[in-house]
Amino acid sequence: MSADGRCVRYYCTAGGGMHTFLAHELKRKLRATEVEHIPGRVFFRCSSDLQEVMQLKSAERLFLLLSRAPPISLPKNPAKASHVIQQSIVGDPDNWRHALFTWNLLQVEIRHAQARSLKRKRDVEEDKGEGGVSCAAGSERAHTHLGTPEGTHDAPAHRHQGGGNVPAQAAPTFRISCRCSGAVARHYSSQNLSRIIGVAVARELGWKPDLREPTLEVHVYLSDDHSVIGIPLIRHPLASRRYMKHTGLRSTVAWAMTSLCPMKEASVILDPMCGVGTILLEAAQECAHAVFIGMDTEEGQLQKAVENVDTAAIPLPTASVDVVLCDVPFGRKFSCSVDMPAALPRILAEMERVLCEGGCLIILLSLQLSAQMKKLVNSNALTPQSQMTELDKDPQGKSRGLGMQGPEHSWGTDELALSSLQLQNIHRVSLGSSDGIIHTYTKIQTLKHTHANTHTHDETMSTS
Repeated sequence: MSADGRCVRYYCTAGGGMHTFLAHELKRKLRATEVEHIPGRVFFRCSSDLQEVMQLKSAERLFLLLSRAPPISLPKNPAKASHVIQQSIVGDPDNWRHALFTWNLLQVEIRHAQARSLKRKRDVEEDKGEGGVSCAAGSERAHTHLGTPEGTHDAPAHRHQGGGNVPAQAAPTFRISCRCSGAVARHYSSQNLSRIIGVAVARELGWKPDLREPTLEVHVYLSDDHSVIGIPLIRHPLASRRYMKHTGLRSTVAWAMTSLCPMKEASVILDPMCGVGTILLEAAQECAHAVFIGMDTEEGQLQKAVENVDTAAIPLPTASVDVVLCDVPFGRKFSCSVDMPAALPRILAEMERVLCEGGCLIILLSLQLSAQMKKLVNSNALTPQSQMTELDKDPQGKSRGLGMQGPEHSWGTDELALSSLQLQNIHRVSLGSSDGIIHTYTKIQTLKHTHANTHTHDETMSTS
């Protein structure tokens, strides 16, 4: 909680389909209030320390909310329209001064946290006898905060947002970054809007424009439905993971997949197509004491995964895994030598086989594979169930893999046993240039499994 008990209004940007994950994370981790969203943005109020807010996993960027208002109605006269824009955006100058005061104090919190982090890092490096601290310190400072506000180095970290008098502050340098759509965009370019708003801010507040290295950057978003003004709190996106050396799947989507499964200590988490290990690393951040297993057929991807985290590529016995997390290759960002639509039925059968009863399958698919997945799982109740063929097992009863070795064996729908997968929910998320679908399934007990368990029990009784 902040030192003076005040709540601060923030907003985060979020990728397509991620607002529901972010809203849930805000309420669960920060106990945030007034959580609302518009396309691409989630607003909230909380009194948590800024370092806690910066640990959000499903957000892209973090802003201090300066203003959120209804859309601007523009008159037809261009001169009057410019005046209306300036009046609507700047409004009461005291609101901007309050926001600047709060932003300055939040920067103090960031610097204090940085100092503690650098001290811990220095202590660790001294214990190991390693150098290079000053270089690392300079790098971290350069990528964490926006400018160095004057007169706030020794200020107590009390937050003040709205109401009351604001202590005198040095006029900051600033830059306006504007994004617009709808009616406003038809009359003004983003560059012209930034200039119009910048002139009003300089005139009304006495702030100094600086397009190259401003102390703070003010983001303005105008559409037919909303008018939002915010100030970024940190340069780098929250979605940038410092513990991730190689990137694969978007980190926010990987975290969203892990948030859908119930993980606990000693749970066994499998990603049979781990790539560089993004999903497993996000899962490990949430439940460090679980057991994580990563597999992949591409040696190059596995090498990157090894550099990210230690992984194991081992065959697994039936019902040995609590959670399967998988980003099935789309063949767009990374090439895929496998005909994935043809291989998907076999892959699903293997995932179902290694899952224990009550286990959870979270799988990210392309739109095409998602449609195929729905047909496979929905139709399997009407098709005969079968055991794995003896050709696909080794003498210890373990699987030989995910069935992507080649065309020597063709798998039909009558050979699948997917009736134990029960759909829980489906989420559509943006992956940048395309969309993906997250399917969540729970493995339930089927009649087939019940008969098998009964047979085993009878054998045990007869032996005793």
